Amino acid sequence: MDLKFKNIAISGSVASGKGTLKNNLRTYLEPLGWSFASGGELNRKQSNEFVSPSADKVSDEFNNNIEKRTEDLFLNKKHYVIEAWLAGWVAREMQDTLRVLLVCSVPAIRIDRVANRDKISIVQAKKVISLREEANRAVWVRLYGEQDFFAPKIFQLVINTYSSGPMETVGKVLDTLGYKQNS
Repeated sequence: MDLKFKNIAISGSVASGKGTLKNNLRTYLEPLGWSFASGGELNRKQSNEFVSPSADKVSDEFNNNIEKRTEDLFLNKKHYVIEAWLAGWVAREMQDTLRVLLVCSVPAIRIDRVANRDKISIVQAKKVISLREEANRAVWVRLYGEQDFFAPKIFQLVINTYSSGPMETVGKVLDTLGYKQNS
């Protein structure tokens, strides 16, 4: 099947739907030989923090290595889906990588997603989101300079997961990719 892009970068903040999208794409793309990676999963394993891993819980060297690995995969491999906060920013100049930004315009939905996923209270979920986003941004600015890491202009596709459900979201990505069922 001829597709419009050789790789996919999925970015977004806490509870925007990155992992859900990656897992839903697996059903369609894995049979075509696509591989899947998650920056968050690597961070969780490295930091041994499974509830709210943030960029400040691992070394700068580890963070740099994650970004370098992502860049290397996008430049030298094909048929990779990488879900990571900075995946789209890393691939920002790679025209053959579909860069998808997921946002959720309703903060209460993100809070609810974190509370349910991590089995914590609403108050804790609010705090987790705030702390992770602040910690990550501080690390990224220190490592890569002041940037808008989620600037919509970096991405070919921006999806609001408040108004787009999980299957509609995967459909939008597959349509942009040029995927055709039974092709």
